[in-house]
Amino acid sequence: MSSRRTTSVLAAASALSVFALAACSGSDGGGTQAGGDGKIKVVASTDVWGSVASAVGGDKVEVKPVIHDPSADPHSYETTADDALAAKNAQLLLSNGGGYDEFFGKLADQAGNAKKLVAYDIAATGDENEHVWYDLPGVDKVADQLAAQLGELQPASKQLFADNATAFKAKVDALQKRLGELGATHPGTKVVVTEPVAHYLLRSAQLTDATPKAFSDAVENDTDVPAGAVNEYKQLIATKQVKALINNAQTVTPLTQDVVAQAKAAGVGVVDVTETLPAGVTDYIGWMTGEVDELAGALK
Repeated sequence: MSSRRTTSVLAAASALSVFALAACSGSDGGGTQAGGDGKIKVVASTDVWGSVASAVGGDKVEVKPVIHDPSADPHSYETTADDALAAKNAQLLLSNGGGYDEFFGKLADQAGNAKKLVAYDIAATGDENEHVWYDLPGVDKVADQLAAQLGELQPASKQLFADNATAFKAKVDALQKRLGELGATHPGTKVVVTEPVAHYLLRSAQLTDATPKAFSDAVENDTDVPAGAVNEYKQLIATKQVKALINNAQTVTPLTQDVVAQAKAAGVGVVDVTETLPAGVTDYIGWMTGEVDELAGALK
């Protein structure tokens, strides 16, 4: 699940074909009608953004995340007829963007009159790293945009959506404050990462990513990491020049298993991060609180 942005021709053809199937499935094609229960239909590319939409929309929304399996990779995900039909009938589409979930962009482009929100564009970090669900100020902005768009779709609930967004953002801001306090308590602390998934989280905590550039570049480009970069990486751990190793627990390779084992043996903290909600977790705040708690524990 690296940030590489390759998309196969096969995947693109698949997205087009399943949409065509959905178009023939008997939908009225309106794309702007609420469900029979009056709930606003929201489709999100992943369960992370789906959980944010649920927090803002409350019981006034029906949220369907396309990816809700921790083992699924948005970079290689191939859409199904059900995905296309859900997107076609949605009133609001929420994706990550930034090259992360290109499969969803293809669905959204053909999904009629639904409102479309792209988290990467809303967050506007000025950074190429697309894992913006870890950019807490950016998540605040997404919550505000969700409240505004949902309010347009259901004006009678406009204040409710605004209040929900305010309550959600207060919890996000509390996490941001904790990260700032971590940085103040551990100034100049260095860490290494297996992938730059938690880039924004580390930046908020004012931690320095000491991962050798050649190591990161190889991971990003899905190529073999040069032996010299691996040795440099391991040396940082062996000599305890870094306080923690930030590990993408959803991408397991012999190399990641090796360096995680080395870090544990050396007494260097290992912090597992993920790209989708862990099994059994449905709440963004609860998930992110656990990630921050784990990071704080590793820095002690």
